[in-house]
Amino acid sequence: MRRLWLVGVSGWLLMATLAVAAPYRALIVDGQNAHNWKETTPVLKKLLEETGLFSVDVATSPAKGQDMSGFRPRFADYQLVVLNYQGDDWPAETQKDFVQYVKNGGGVVVYHFACAAFPKWKEYNEIIGLGGWGGRTAEAGVYVRWRDGKIVRQETPGKYDLRQTPKGKVAIVGGHGPAQAFQIVVREPNHPITRGLPAAFMHVEDELYGWLRGPAKNLTVLATAFAPKEKGGSDEHEPVLFTVQYGKGRVFFQALGHTAKELRSVAFIVTFQRGAEWAASGKVTQKVPDDFPTAEKASVRP
Repeated sequence: MRRLWLVGVSGWLLMATLAVAAPYRALIVDGQNAHNWKETTPVLKKLLEETGLFSVDVATSPAKGQDMSGFRPRFADYQLVVLNYQGDDWPAETQKDFVQYVKNGGGVVVYHFACAAFPKWKEYNEIIGLGGWGGRTAEAGVYVRWRDGKIVRQETPGKYDLRQTPKGKVAIVGGHGPAQAFQIVVREPNHPITRGLPAAFMHVEDELYGWLRGPAKNLTVLATAFAPKEKGGSDEHEPVLFTVQYGKGRVFFQALGHTAKELRSVAFIVTFQRGAEWAASGKVTQKVPDDFPTAEKASVRP
C-alpha cells in the first residue's frame, strides 16, 4: 500500500511539474499606450501560453503622468520581453536595465505601437530598428523598403514621403491609411520565423504601417506589404515583420495587430508566436498550422 501511495504521489508530482514547466519565461510590459493595452495584453498572454513554451507575467506601469520612479521590472529574470507600451519615459535605471538585458541576450518582441515609444531614447531606437510618430523626424534614420527585388535603405524622402506643415514640407515618420486587408509577402524564406510559411498570405483588415524610420542597424526584413497611395499609404512595399540583432539579443518586430479583433487573424497569431520563440531561443519548433492563410484568403480564429 505504501509503495502504491508513493508511486501515486510521484506520478502526481511529475504530472504537476510537466503541467507548469514551460521552457521560457516571458514578461509583457504595458500600462500606457494610445492603443487599448487592457484589451490586447490578455490576448497576447494567452497566445504565448497556448504554445506551451512560455509562462507569462505582466508588468503594468503607473498611469500616464503618475510617478514612474518605482517602475523597475526585473527584465533579467526572463528570456522574452513583449513591449505593449507607448507612454511616459521609464526611469534611467529601468532604461539601463532594459538595454543591458538585450545586450546580454534577452529576447524582445516589439508589438505594433511600441514602435512609437521613446523617440529620444537612442538605445531603444537602435533596439527596435525602425520607429514612428512621437515627434520623430528624418533625423531618426532611414526608411527601409523593398524595391526592385531588394531591400533599400532610403535617406531622402520620396514623392509620397512628405507632408505639408506651416513651416514647409517635412518627412513623414510613421503613418497609415484606413484599415484594409492586405497581402504579406515573405522576403526572407529561410529565416526560422518564416521558414515553411507560404510565399504570400493574406491578413485581415488592419492598420498597415508605413513611413517608419530608424537606425536600421543589423536589421533583417522578413516580410513586407504594399501600402497603396489610393488607400492612404506610401506606395511602397513596407516592412511589417523584421528582426534586429542588438548585442547578443534577438528582437522581433510585429507591426500587425491594431486591436484584439485583429489579433484573431491567423497571420498575426502564427507570426507572433513564432517570432516570440525565436526571440527567446534563436530557433522555432512550432509547425505551420493547417488553418494558415493563403495568398488569396485570410484566416481567422474564434
